[in-house]
Amino acid sequence: MLAVDFGASSGRTILGRWDGSKLSVEEIHRFANDPVALNGRLYWDFLRLFHELKKGIHAFKQQASGSPASIAVDTWGVDYGFVDGKGRLLGNPYHYREARNAQAMEAMLQQTTQQELYSRSGIQPLSFNTIFQLYAERSEQGLTLPEDVRLLLMPDLFRFYLSGIRSTEYTIASTTGLLDSAARDWDKGLLHKLGIPAGLFTDIVMPGTIEGNLRKDIAEELQIGGMSVIATASHDTASAVVSIPSLEKDYAFISCGTWSLMGVEIDQPILTEESLRYGFTNEGGAEHKIRMLKNIMGLWLLQECKRQWELEGESLSYAQMQEMAKAEPGLQSYVDAQDPVFLAPGNMPERIRRYCAQTGQSVPQTKAELIRCVVDSLAMKFKQTLDEIEELLGTKLQTIHMVGGGIQNQLLCQLTANATGRPVIAGPVEATAIGNIMMQVKAHGEVQSLDQIRQAVRDSFPPDRYESKDGAEWQEAYQTYLQVIAKRIVRS
Repeated sequence: MLAVDFGASSGRTILGRWDGSKLSVEEIHRFANDPVALNGRLYWDFLRLFHELKKGIHAFKQQASGSPASIAVDTWGVDYGFVDGKGRLLGNPYHYREARNAQAMEAMLQQTTQQELYSRSGIQPLSFNTIFQLYAERSEQGLTLPEDVRLLLMPDLFRFYLSGIRSTEYTIASTTGLLDSAARDWDKGLLHKLGIPAGLFTDIVMPGTIEGNLRKDIAEELQIGGMSVIATASHDTASAVVSIPSLEKDYAFISCGTWSLMGVEIDQPILTEESLRYGFTNEGGAEHKIRMLKNIMGLWLLQECKRQWELEGESLSYAQMQEMAKAEPGLQSYVDAQDPVFLAPGNMPERIRRYCAQTGQSVPQTKAELIRCVVDSLAMKFKQTLDEIEELLGTKLQTIHMVGGGIQNQLLCQLTANATGRPVIAGPVEATAIGNIMMQVKAHGEVQSLDQIRQAVRDSFPPDRYESKDGAEWQEAYQTYLQVIAKRIVRS
């Protein structure tokens, strides 16, 4: 089976082999996913990305015999493209960091309120959500499109061009802010109120649905036999959560990458004033679960520091950056990793220094000090988020499961255990691709439930464990962190 996993900064094609009880995975193609700025706007280069998808299938042909049983695509959330009845893409999809979204959100909230939107969809109102992007489209050029045009979210767009079937998978649909959280279907009342045509949207399918076969023209182009095209848990975080190797229920998860998504898996959304105020969102998961989680900017801060230093002529690997941070004493200065000031690209080191100066802290000067500030701050944000989750649930969680590429930063895993006072279970690294593939395994009838998937993942990819250390020191530092971010809020 092939998993094509598009992240917000890179993509990869992973080959999965299932032997009936265990899974093995192998990366066969990797590529950059960089946004393209053009004429003052920010886009995804969809044509290039689809070319890379086909290169991934071709890489399989070079490394293995026969044809895969299936292929499935997962991506980041919220972004979309328009496709007409003849299968033509009506322009490159906008990037969720496109500047017009903030203005659209402000304008829409003059028609409705954050509380109403949250009570309907369970999705935290954030400027990049699909609902605000569509409002921007409506404001700029209108949404009076031909009747045969459909909106397809990014994984659905890739799946359409693989299979020819236009549909929307549930977990990715849940990121839009346009889904009725109770009915698990499009909120047509909300669409009508906002002037967004309901006819733009396709039927919703559940993760693990087989959506036809590879189109004949692509099979002939790549000289590969037919394979099933599967709607996996198409939101990358939903796939990552599928692969959490735990059969217990009392844990929090962190899917750690460009974004750090921290939360819990529950049966019904939590739509209280407190969950809205704390910034939690309720997204769909496999088997009709809800992922109540918070979007934290995560390793984006380190990625942008790295990019800035490369522009200035110094190239550092992430391994080097981690070793530099380990040599620093730590707990010297903090930023709020969820502050909007860090959302856009561009000179992250300067913005971190400015934040520290504005909040009366020691200002990190060296690269090592900046890196340590970011990693300490992420661990503190995870502690703060854990406290909020436990308040909303009314119970204490015993462990934290960290998955995704970010767990290769062992320092971050250890500091998260220190800050939260809980053991951190780290793994698997390729969580999203593994979850993607295991939902394909389920679609083929080889496993029947999430519990069976998670047992198989634990057997196939034994995780690492980090125990909490230096508890008293971290608890004292956490109080300092809370004071720092409170100063920033007051100043704002």
